[in-house]
Amino acid sequence: MPSDRHNNPSFTPPHQECGKRLYISQLRQLIGFVTLVLAVFNSAAQISNDYDYSVEEVRIDSTEIHFRQSQSNLDLNLDNNGARLDRLPKEPKSFYMDLRTNMLYDLAAIPNIGAEFYLGKNFSILANWMYSWWDSNPRHRYWRIYGGDIGARWWFGNKAHTKPLTGHHLGIYGGVLTFDFEWGDKGYMGGVPKGTLWDRCLVNSGIEYGYSLPIGPYLNIDFSIGFGYLGGRYIKYFPFDNEYFREKEYKMNYFGPTKAEITLIWLIGRGNRNIKKGGEK
Repeated sequence: MPSDRHNNPSFTPPHQECGKRLYISQLRQLIGFVTLVLAVFNSAAQISNDYDYSVEEVRIDSTEIHFRQSQSNLDLNLDNNGARLDRLPKEPKSFYMDLRTNMLYDLAAIPNIGAEFYLGKNFSILANWMYSWWDSNPRHRYWRIYGGDIGARWWFGNKAHTKPLTGHHLGIYGGVLTFDFEWGDKGYMGGVPKGTLWDRCLVNSGIEYGYSLPIGPYLNIDFSIGFGYLGGRYIKYFPFDNEYFREKEYKMNYFGPTKAEITLIWLIGRGNRNIKKGGEK
């Protein structure tokens, strides 16, 4: 392949760069992503805490009524002499979230983790991260991909109204990813090395539909599929004489399925437990 070697410029793919510098760069990207997710989750928690009401005074003279204001945890005992307001100890508010892993990625040797937080009123937000960095340099075998996405969901249907984070959901999502796949005599890399962050990754966004099915007191399986856009630059390269040569650079503008999930979910939080029919937990 000498002619290809002389006609194509060489480059240093990520798996040949200085290891320490590479991992520091990846760590910074991960820290930035986690910081963004924590900021979104913190804002969501503040929003969910805003739904609290109080009762200042109630007076009824003609009948006897027992009234409970559930969201303010107040108990009103009203009789024909007026009204008496008894404040009960405040009950802990329910809290719904989950940790998750997409088993399709796990089967492809791509470790991944995600989290979802229920905002109330059938809305939730979620974030996912994947990272796979397997290699066998003497055999030119590389299986590397990392990236993440964030999204929002609206839950609907009877099960969703009965138990948060269960049943049908529609959502939107967006994220970034990069990859480096090589299998012997050729490789494909998402993004362009040594460019800006946006040069080194592909971006995706879309809409999704899914269904979360309870399989245990604290476990669900979520089936989801998403359609949208995946775009950016990627290159095809080949190894020769301990160097790597760029064969061609491509521009991707893909519309179609961009997400598929069979996700194992661990339910976390106060009151976040599946209940069987008849009230048995």
